[in-house]
Amino acid sequence: MKKRILILSGGISKERSISLDTGSQVAKELKKKYSVKICEPDNNLEKNIKKFKPHKIFNALHGQFGEDGYIQTIIENYKIPYTHSGVIASAIAMDKDISKRIFLKNKILTPKYINFTFDKNLKELTKSVEKILKFPVVVKPINEGSSVNVFICTKKNFLKKVELLKPYKKIIIEEFIGGREIQVAILGKKKLGAIELKPKRKFYDYTAKYKKSAKTKHIIPVQLPKKKLDMVLNISLKAHNLIGCKGVTRSDFKFYNNKFYLLEINTQPGMTKLSLVPEIAAYSGISFFDLLEWMLNDASINR
Repeated sequence: MKKRILILSGGISKERSISLDTGSQVAKELKKKYSVKICEPDNNLEKNIKKFKPHKIFNALHGQFGEDGYIQTIIENYKIPYTHSGVIASAIAMDKDISKRIFLKNKILTPKYINFTFDKNLKELTKSVEKILKFPVVVKPINEGSSVNVFICTKKNFLKKVELLKPYKKIIIEEFIGGREIQVAILGKKKLGAIELKPKRKFYDYTAKYKKSAKTKHIIPVQLPKKKLDMVLNISLKAHNLIGCKGVTRSDFKFYNNKFYLLEINTQPGMTKLSLVPEIAAYSGISFFDLLEWMLNDASINR
């Protein structure tokens, strides 16, 4: 009898469409061997779990409520093995302030930053940023993924962009680091590999990530001396382990002035045709199906 796999896909985050794409492409592959059902993480979740009785849950959610520990807490209550990171690691990785504090404490280079909450005076903010970080800066929500609502700001447009993020209440303002975009995939305890991205857009934003029309160039193998490549792979594994991640993660770096700056670690990297982890895996000789099956075999409770 085929094992039953419930794929959680969709959700209510700003990354819903990417999650639906991930879910459908994961389902297409897993159907080759398993009995598969795609399910929204909504009020019918319990009913679907009771009816389908899955052996395992594949978490194909992205963004808030999908990779911040929220849905992981719910799944843990059902005592069904699930993929990717557990409650605490997911919550830490999604919170850019907490994760950056952990990086800095453990001597992992990350761009300098300040937090800002909208109960503070906006007029004083420009002065603080100029003094602590200097322009240009990057402003972003503290708990979004896929470069949603991320802006590179000059002094001139800074306050205008900050105002757009008011609904988040708390944001992060980070020094802008130029240089090369390098991303690294970790598979359990294994350093899977790296890829370099050359966006035609201002930076590797949501459009550059998910739309073919953006024509982002993917470079693999990354043209770095072996010593440097080993260094960025090791930093990724260190960050993965420090936060307590499980399964697959993807870490985003900038390589500037011969130094690697870790921007963030993603606990639910995309699994679409344009996604980076499947591309890195393929270069390492791991097919999309084998990658997904590894993730299923790695699934557990108490993650």
